[in-house]
Order: sequence, then structure tokens, then C-alpha cells
Amino acid sequence: MPEPTPRPYLTIRRGGSHEIEIKKSRFICHLARVGDEDAAQAFITGIRKEYWDARHNCTAFVVGDEQRRERSSDDGEPGGTAGVPMLEVLRRRGLTDTVAVVTRYFGGIKLGAGGLVRAYGSAVSEAVDEIGLVERRPVALLAVTAGHTRAGRVENDLRAAGYAVSDLAYQADGVRIEVGVPEPEVPAFHAWLAEATAGTAVAVDAGRTFVEVPV
Repeated sequence: MPEPTPRPYLTIRRGGSHEIEIKKSRFICHLARVGDEDAAQAFITGIRKEYWDARHNCTAFVVGDEQRRERSSDDGEPGGTAGVPMLEVLRRRGLTDTVAVVTRYFGGIKLGAGGLVRAYGSAVSEAVDEIGLVERRPVALLAVTAGHTRAGRVENDLRAAGYAVSDLAYQADGVRIEVGVPEPEVPAFHAWLAEATAGTAVAVDAGRTFVEVPV
């Protein structure tokens, strides 16, 4: 049976950190894009080593598409006051392949259970807002081959027509240009390419990839 076509999914635009302060406690949220649970755990380990002097490094992550895997940790905070509200933010935003670590430097004023839930949730929510989101959309990957003298024009035409050029490789017999095309549009793409290049460039199937669209 053929593999099912991947679905679009949301994730963060990039990795980064964002800090908030609540009653003299510092909450630093570190976000990263990860491909699997091992990568998420490696990121968490790295943050805990870097911020070894913090009172807490609480964590949450979601990875995968069809079968999502979720984990969270309160790292010494009262049960359910840190990791769970962090995870709830990721769930509510519909994110996957995303890990969050919130580093807390205690400011001397206790926040209570409700205050901790709000603080950890806000730290992740504000970090996500600051960094931004993308939708990763699956597309067919086509390899367009053009002669050296025409490759620059073909690339410009592809970009001008709105196609996502992902890679260029200069070879002895020409230039290979990888292009992402939504699968329903592949037949129209072949027709467009033949007309735009007067039949001098050809495209072959090269698998699948994702394009990222800011949301």
C-alpha cells in the first residue's frame, strides 16, 4: 500500500527564548523545534546543564503527527502546577514537534498553586507569541533540470510564478532545481514548465517535502 500523504501541521517558526518576571521570580521560556522524542530530551538536557543554578527547569513537549507523543515535568514544583499548564499551551495552539523548557529563578515570594499555573502557562504562551508560528504543508518535490545557460532564467520564472524553490545543484550536464508543488497542481506544473521553457527543461518526481507558511 502507498504511504499516506502527510498532513499540514503547526509548529514554532524557530527556536528562541523569552523571559517574564512575576513577583520577582524570573521565568525564562526556551523553545525549540524537534523531530522526535530523543531530540526533545537532548534539548531539555542541554538547558538543564546551562541553567544548572536555577531552582526549576520545567518541561513539556509534543512530537509526531498521527500518533503524537506528549511529556511534561514539574521538576520539583508542586504537582500539576508547571509541566501540565505548559503542555496545555502547546495543545491549545495545536503545535507539534515543539519542546518548551521554563527556567525559574525564585524571587523570594511564593506564588501559590494558582499563581504557578498562570505563570508557567503565560511564560510559554508569551514565548510562542514572540517567536511566531508556521504551518508546514506537504508538497510534491520535483527536480527540474535545465541547461547552464537557461538555469538562471528558469529559476527566476519559477520563483515569479510562486513555486517554492528548495535547492539548486550545479552538475556537469546542467542545473538541478528542486521545486515544491502541491500535489493536485503537479499536472498543471508540468504544462507550465513545458510552455515557459519551450520544452527545454524537464521535471521528474523526487519525493515529498514541506513548505513553511507563516500564520
